[in-house]
Amino acid sequence: MTIDLKEYQDKKVDELVKIFTDLLPLEADNKLCVFQSPTGSGKTVMVAKFIETLIYDLTEEDFCFLWISIGKGELHKQSQKSLKRIFGEDPKVSLLENEFFGSRTYISRNEVVVANWEKLRAKDRTTGEWTNKLMKDGEMTNFIEVLENTKKRRKIILIIDESHYASDTQRTNELRQIVNADVTLEMSATPKLQLSQIDIARKTAYFVFVEPKDVIDEGMIKKEIIINEALDKLVDDEKTSQDIIIESAYNKRLELKQAFAETGVNINPLCLIQLPNSEAGETKKEIVAQFLNNKGITENNGKLAVWLSEEKSDGLDVISDFHSEVEFLIFKQAIDTGWDCPRAHILVKLRETGSYTFEVQTVGRILRMPEQMHYANDILNRGYIYTNLQSITIAKEDYNPNIIKHLKAIRKPTYKPLKLQSYYKSRVDFGDITSSFVTTLETVFCKYFGMEINPTLINTAENCQKVIDKFMVITPEPYDEKIIIDEIIDNTKFDELEDKDFETFVKRTKLRLANNDLYDVFNIIIRQNLNGFAPKRSTPTVRSCIYQWFRKYLGIDYNAPNGMINIQNLFLHPNNIAVYSRLLNEATEVYKPAKKQEVKDKIEEKDYIWEVKFEEFYNEHSDELFNCNLNIYDKCYLSKIRSNPEKDFEKYLETKAEKIEWWFKNGVSKQDFFGIRYEENEFPKTFYPDYIVQLKSGKTLIADTKAGNTAVEAKSRAEALYKYIETENAKGKKLIGGILVQQAEHWKINLNETYLYDKNDLTNWKFLEDII
Repeated sequence: MTIDLKEYQDKKVDELVKIFTDLLPLEADNKLCVFQSPTGSGKTVMVAKFIETLIYDLTEEDFCFLWISIGKGELHKQSQKSLKRIFGEDPKVSLLENEFFGSRTYISRNEVVVANWEKLRAKDRTTGEWTNKLMKDGEMTNFIEVLENTKKRRKIILIIDESHYASDTQRTNELRQIVNADVTLEMSATPKLQLSQIDIARKTAYFVFVEPKDVIDEGMIKKEIIINEALDKLVDDEKTSQDIIIESAYNKRLELKQAFAETGVNINPLCLIQLPNSEAGETKKEIVAQFLNNKGITENNGKLAVWLSEEKSDGLDVISDFHSEVEFLIFKQAIDTGWDCPRAHILVKLRETGSYTFEVQTVGRILRMPEQMHYANDILNRGYIYTNLQSITIAKEDYNPNIIKHLKAIRKPTYKPLKLQSYYKSRVDFGDITSSFVTTLETVFCKYFGMEINPTLINTAENCQKVIDKFMVITPEPYDEKIIIDEIIDNTKFDELEDKDFETFVKRTKLRLANNDLYDVFNIIIRQNLNGFAPKRSTPTVRSCIYQWFRKYLGIDYNAPNGMINIQNLFLHPNNIAVYSRLLNEATEVYKPAKKQEVKDKIEEKDYIWEVKFEEFYNEHSDELFNCNLNIYDKCYLSKIRSNPEKDFEKYLETKAEKIEWWFKNGVSKQDFFGIRYEENEFPKTFYPDYIVQLKSGKTLIADTKAGNTAVEAKSRAEALYKYIETENAKGKKLIGGILVQQAEHWKINLNETYLYDKNDLTNWKFLEDII
């Protein structure tokens, strides 16, 4: 199936392919790559596309893949299902336990075999012998013999999924020794293996890392996780803490359900309730079940499911479906790893003895976004934890941007509603060619050759003749390049060589281009004809569309042996290249209006009335407490990485108590924050001014701090802010505002309709203290 990779996924696939291209031919032991990527980032998709690309790129290499699941449960079956969905029929994906019972003696070329190491490694405690039939000696070919037979034929690439579960030396070494892979890829959100600096220097070990912020920005995982949101609203002397957190979670699920309905998305949000592992777990299960029963939620009507080692409800295999009727799932530790249910939004953690550390491994089950995108209503872009644990430690996550928010700030009671008109737009465009391009390419290519566009009945013989009629070839030939030979350079005239034209030399010989060089030339031609589209993200898509056209209309199957090489040779053939490159150039140009409309169709715009939130949540590792008196929150937490102009302006605000009621530090990219619509290149964007300041004069100041180049580049946003203030003041508002820059000890503000910035001449700008 065609999958449009996110930008960060595309980059990491390319990085992995490059590393393994270097590692495979290297004569060395223990060649290794550790791939660290956050929970919910699409590790399986990235590694699957890495496998696919590696097979296509290294057609002369003979290798296969062994995908090992280390984690608990049936993760290996989920992995096989996901891989087959991504690959289709090529490459083949096999389940070790189903296919290797003596009938098969080795792993085929390019095949991906998926296995569960937990099941394979079981041994008799007394004899120390293997208990799994796949590992035992006997009449059938066991797994160890399959590996030995395979190694005689081809290289083995070992992929260890959720590798942090194999962190103990004994288990890891046992697995490595048995497989004896040519190269190993370990994938995990929290890898434990430490790479040797010597191996890194020798380039036999690599580390690939996905930035969590990239994953959030692409809408793959939730923007933040809130702990015990609005819990104090349910405080009642008649209710226990346990009653309150369960009721809060119940209410939040209903709120999310309504929000999905208002968004026009048919998703039934799921609440997970985690019981303690202790004996108290059974008692708490009965309490939870009784509460839900009183709300009409039971196992009998399908709204409650149980996933415990000793008890499992029917239908757990489809609980991940967006439309599943299950609203609550009770579990202990059975679904810690590998379980994927993106509609899970709420986690209830009932009291354990002692403290509890919240890390992303714990809340990973509620991190994913159901449709791999963020929604206009930010309530749907958050995960929610409700817990009555007495002590909570929020660990600093080295691989995650501290998504768990546990520090709460409350809006001061002096706040009066602002009722500011605000704007929100989701990000949808990355400047790339997407899979929809295949229709445009088909249209342009078929029109030139006079071929009939038909979704089903294609006369490939007739189409091939139409290509021949254009004086082009349809029989693949090796792509040759002409190399200069026997040219002698006179060293006495070496300094005169700079302008020497070697292209005029006539003595050359033809040499066949290596397959990897052929692939590079093919990609270069594609990039040269993208007409401004992002090369990194667009090239794989365009390449795939070209392959599809050749298969559909000329009958050259890119999945067949050397299929892609044949297509590349045909595309680059001297008789063909001028036509195909021109047609590709035309197709990408023709595609621009379609792409523009596609982006516009995907844009979600929303106008709404904005207020400073009643409460906000922060993380101690990414936010710091700013001691101040005038911030609108009772505790002022601000980002540790905010700019120096922002820090300076905050200090300035605190010196103006005689003029300022309160100030608020605005954020970005969320509906919680105040946004103004503006346009660039005919597309709408959102401008988030840095500060909202309520003045004692009754006016509201909207200001954005800039310095250096950021001030130069602020024109469109500054003029949008001016128009916004003009429009809203005409409706009765009392707004002032503009771009702010620091000048010595003072702040100057732009109040002009037309924005002009010259750091050496700010005479058209006003001193801020004169207008507030």
